[in-house]
Amino acid sequence: MKEKKTTFKLLKWGKGILAGVLLAGALQLPVSAPVSADDWSGDRVRVAMFLDLGSTYKLTVPAVTLKPGSAMDLVLQTSFGGNNSLLTLDSGQTVRFSAGSNRIKAAESSDWKSIAAAVKKLQGTADRPVAYAVEQSGGTVYQIYTGPYASAAEAKKAVSRVSGSLSGVISGQAPSVKGGYYYSAGVLGSKSEAEALRKSVSAAGVDAYLVLIGQQQYTVWAGGAASESELSAVRGSLPQASWSQVDDSEPGVIVQQDVTLNLNSPSPVDHYELRGTDSKLIVNGDDMIATQVVERSGRNYRGSFEISQLNGQLALVNELPLEKYLYSVVSGEVPASWPQESLKAQAVAARSYALYSASTNRFKVAGLIDTTLSQVYNGVDNEKDSIIEAVDSTAGEVIKSNGKIVEAIFSSNSGGVSADSSEVWSSVNPTFSSVNSEWDKAAQAALKSWYYVLLPNGKTGYVREDNTKLTGGTTDAGLKKLSVTTSSVAVRPLPQIQSDVDPVAKLNLGDEAIVLDKVDESSTYAWIRGPFTSDQLVKSLSGKTSTPAPSSIYNMEVTQRGPSGRVTQIKANGQILDVKYPDAFRSALGGLPSTLFDIKATGRYTVLGASGATTSGTAASGTPVLTASGQKTWSGGNMVVMDGDGVARVVDQSNQFLFVGRGNGHGLGLSQWGAKGMADAGYEYQEILQHYYQNVTIVKE
Repeated sequence: MKEKKTTFKLLKWGKGILAGVLLAGALQLPVSAPVSADDWSGDRVRVAMFLDLGSTYKLTVPAVTLKPGSAMDLVLQTSFGGNNSLLTLDSGQTVRFSAGSNRIKAAESSDWKSIAAAVKKLQGTADRPVAYAVEQSGGTVYQIYTGPYASAAEAKKAVSRVSGSLSGVISGQAPSVKGGYYYSAGVLGSKSEAEALRKSVSAAGVDAYLVLIGQQQYTVWAGGAASESELSAVRGSLPQASWSQVDDSEPGVIVQQDVTLNLNSPSPVDHYELRGTDSKLIVNGDDMIATQVVERSGRNYRGSFEISQLNGQLALVNELPLEKYLYSVVSGEVPASWPQESLKAQAVAARSYALYSASTNRFKVAGLIDTTLSQVYNGVDNEKDSIIEAVDSTAGEVIKSNGKIVEAIFSSNSGGVSADSSEVWSSVNPTFSSVNSEWDKAAQAALKSWYYVLLPNGKTGYVREDNTKLTGGTTDAGLKKLSVTTSSVAVRPLPQIQSDVDPVAKLNLGDEAIVLDKVDESSTYAWIRGPFTSDQLVKSLSGKTSTPAPSSIYNMEVTQRGPSGRVTQIKANGQILDVKYPDAFRSALGGLPSTLFDIKATGRYTVLGASGATTSGTAASGTPVLTASGQKTWSGGNMVVMDGDGVARVVDQSNQFLFVGRGNGHGLGLSQWGAKGMADAGYEYQEILQHYYQNVTIVKE
């Protein structure tokens, strides 16, 4: 099914409404050309849940907590290819993992209350704490560590910050940097022998740790110093033993008793801290029985987990079968109540995108992450029967172009017309050409309309139609009037209910207002953002354009659009805002839902003359205006102007900027709401996919 490209028609003032966040589509950036399906073998995918890639992606925690739903083997994988089975985690056991050498030893005390108070204080800071219970000859001592930090230098910078945070909570202690320099006692005969040596070293005033290096194989590492010189300083304090310095690549798992999770009373759980360059801990899970990841909102996930270190931080990867991954992804991307054909279309697109990404290893330790930067993945808790049916019925089906799997990206709502690749990436990919997407209006089907009103006190806002009725009266200029039909009706700044935003005003039964316009409720199809002041726009644009934006913006206009009408160039005060690629305007301008928008200056208006010439004006006291009772001079406040279609708006003296647009997401490829609308209209999933992706075939691999 082919459709002609649709050119974006400039939106009338006030016809857009605020986009919701429902089904925020995936945001991807271009990578290399599509790869052959043969380049990726296997039916499993790797999804990163925590990792640090710097400016590309960063989501980190000091430790991750797993609660296996079945017995799981813990394996130490080394940089030289070894796989050492360490132990078995019990079903229902709570166990914590961490990785990263550079930390701060923040505090140590036998007083649990002071330690708990210190942990609570640090939890509200950037220096994330983990607390351990350490058995020593004199009894239990509690230690707090913060980090990990990307480097020893970063840890040193944080020392004064940690000290300041603990001021007044724990006194008489100076936080110190701890690193990856240790002495090892070599393989010991048993765990009890290793524990005895650890206590002996601790009694000598040296930090010592029980380390698991193989199945039932333990040793003791002493030091944890930030440099070789600091490590050498503790050598003379070590008891007699065959101590040797630990190489950075030497694998090991420091075994601790973690008491961070319950600050009411110490409740130790096993904590395994990974050491060794390129070493990994593998938690071999079950593809059918889920494991809870506490730091991922307590959600449950199928498959196995890999713990490693990347850029000095903990990296957690979930590995599981592709098809079972899709059970969660499709459920996270679209409602399970949608028509089966739209769910099938989403399943095939998500499968294609996952396989394409898996072969690129886009995120270094994994091809995918679990957010909208890849695809929404929330584990088994989100699985639904209708979704499972859609995935199973299309099992193995992918989208191909010229024999290669397509990077089948998608977005929430195209706003009536999908994007051309040139409008998003400044490059051309024939798979992503602009097509009509009239079915996107399905997002508005069950929503109420709102009246844009002018109140007697001069304020403007939106009231929902079901709380009002038209009185039949009009103003001298012909604008309709309405009255409120119930009590305490909120006048909203935008046509949607926002519980976290104060209303403009509240009206009671019988109160009247003047109707300026009638618009649809906010949806993913149409939206309004703003108005934004010059200062807000300058701040938002900072660092996002190659050439710094003007320090004060008095005029902003769209000067170039792409095939679908999406914005590809904007000028501020006549200067081009040179963002890296067109879709970057969304983040550069304060997080706009899409680039299918128009810009309105609230303090400007345009007069159409008899000869067709236009004249722009700026709201200012003393401006002559034509009213129903003749020409008058405007003396300030809000001025209502009306266009030839009878649509009115308010011009004020603030000259702020309002963005009125359609669509949610980049608009490339499948429109999720468009697919829903097409399925409602009787289209099958293959037709839906071949409409939104050009010159492709649906192939079962």
